[in-house]
Amino acid sequence: MNSMSIKVGVSSCLLGEKVRYDAGHKHDRYITDVLGAFFTFVPVCPEVGCGMPVPREAMRLEGDPEHPRLVTIKTRIDRTDRMRAFCTAKVKELEDEDLCGFIFKMNSPSSGLFGVKVYNGGMPARSGRGIFASAVVRHFPLLPAEEEGWLNDADRRENFIERVFCYRRWKDFLLDSPDPERLMTFHARHKLLLLSHSTDMYREMESLVAHGNDVGWPELSQRYEALFMKALALHATVKKHTNVLLHIMRCFKRELNPAEKEELLRVIKEYHDRLVPLIVPLTLLKHYVGTYGQRYLQEQYYLASHPAELMLRNHA
Repeated sequence: MNSMSIKVGVSSCLLGEKVRYDAGHKHDRYITDVLGAFFTFVPVCPEVGCGMPVPREAMRLEGDPEHPRLVTIKTRIDRTDRMRAFCTAKVKELEDEDLCGFIFKMNSPSSGLFGVKVYNGGMPARSGRGIFASAVVRHFPLLPAEEEGWLNDADRRENFIERVFCYRRWKDFLLDSPDPERLMTFHARHKLLLLSHSTDMYREMESLVAHGNDVGWPELSQRYEALFMKALALHATVKKHTNVLLHIMRCFKRELNPAEKEELLRVIKEYHDRLVPLIVPLTLLKHYVGTYGQRYLQEQYYLASHPAELMLRNHA
C-alpha cells in the first residue's frame, strides 16, 4: 500500500500552523513526526477558512447543544451563519481529497468532536460538538474521526489508525474492478480482524457476502462498506483478541509439538491476563505462520493490519 495515498484531514493548528485566536498553535509531534511518516495531511482551520483574522477574538458555543450558536465572547457577535456557510462549501471540497480519516482539535468550538462546552446560563454543558466537526461527520458518516487528545489513549489510538488503513484498503478495492466474487476474497482476508471487533457483525457481513449475487452490486457494496466501517468502530478487547489468537493456534494443531503448544498457550494466557502486550503472542504466531507456510493466515490482515513502526500493539 502506498502510504502517501492515505490522506487524513487535520486541524491546521495541530501541524504547527499559527492560526489560533491568539496567533499561536497546538503543534502535536505525534501527529507530524509519527503519523506524518504514513499519512498525507489535509489541513483545515475553519475560522481562517471562513475569513476570520489571526489573531481574533475568542469564541464559544451557546444555546441548544444540538444546534449551538458560535458567538464571540466579548463583543457578542454571532458568527454561526458565516461558519456554517464555510462548512457547507468545505465538505463538498473535501470530497475531492478522498480522505481516509480526520483528526480534530479537542475542545474547539469549531473543531471539537466530543464534549465541547456549550453555554446557556449557569454551568456550561459539555455535550456539544464543534460546528465544522459536526458538518464533517454528518457529510462523511463512515469516515474515521478522532480528537488529538484521545490519540494519547492507546486503545483509541489503535482503533482510529486501524480504521484509517482499513478504509484505504476498501477504497482501493473499489477502484480495482470490484464484483461480488472479489468481495468474498476481501472479506475473507479481513476475517480475523473483524472477529477481533465483533463476532455478531462479522456474521452479518458473512451472510451479506454469501448472498451477494442476490443483490445488485451498488447496493451490495454500499451495505458492506457501512457494516465494515461500523464493525471496525467497535473497539477490540482483550477477550476478543484472545479468542482470535486461540483460533490462529488451532490452525497449527498438527504442526506444533506439545512443548510448542504449551509455550504458545502460556504466552496467550499472559496476554489475556494483561502481563504482556498483544505483540508478544502475535510475534510467536507469525513465526509459526512463516515456518509452516499457512497461506490462509499469511493473507490475514489481522497479523499485519498497519505498519509495525507505529507500535500500536505494543502496550499491555
